[in-house]
Amino acid sequence: MTEGAAQARGRRSADDRRRQLIGIGLGMLIDRPWHQITVDAVAKQAGISRGLLFHYFPTKQDYYAQLVGAAAKRFLRATGPDPEADPLESMIANFVRYMRRRSGPLVGLLRAAGQDPVLESIIDQMHDELTDRVFTALGRVAASPGERLLVRSWWAMAEELTVQWLGRDDVDQDQLDSLLFETLSRVLDSAAAEFPARQH
Repeated sequence: MTEGAAQARGRRSADDRRRQLIGIGLGMLIDRPWHQITVDAVAKQAGISRGLLFHYFPTKQDYYAQLVGAAAKRFLRATGPDPEADPLESMIANFVRYMRRRSGPLVGLLRAAGQDPVLESIIDQMHDELTDRVFTALGRVAASPGERLLVRSWWAMAEELTVQWLGRDDVDQDQLDSLLFETLSRVLDSAAAEFPARQH
């Protein structure tokens, strides 16, 4: 193979390179918070210069925003309901299972979101999707702002409770799943009582 052919073979399209760089960042998120991921480390692992990374992502903030967006999508894929199980129960079980493996990076993203409007927008969209899933699981096509607020607040509680629970020595996922399902059921009952006219 000639030198030119080798270079052509190793050359990536812009989209492929962006996916590679985001993939590297996602790999780093497994064992470190997002703010400890540097573009220098990402570029080095990709085998490119720091300057070339900025050819694909105009600014460091742009790279971080796309990385956080990809992490949020990965979280949503991993925590969706199972098609052959009870949607609410399986969604909660998958959420707890994911948090057992990846709670550190996710908590870092959640707590950093309030410090950056771009990250906050991405995390808000993630919570909107989680809230939608609850009503979809109930066969609901619409919900009032008040109902959505209650369910969205439950997700915030579920995240914090799961983090605290997993920090204990006697972690019992079944018990935590049951507790989260029970509290969500109570929230939904409260929503039905508070907003009876909006039930379908």
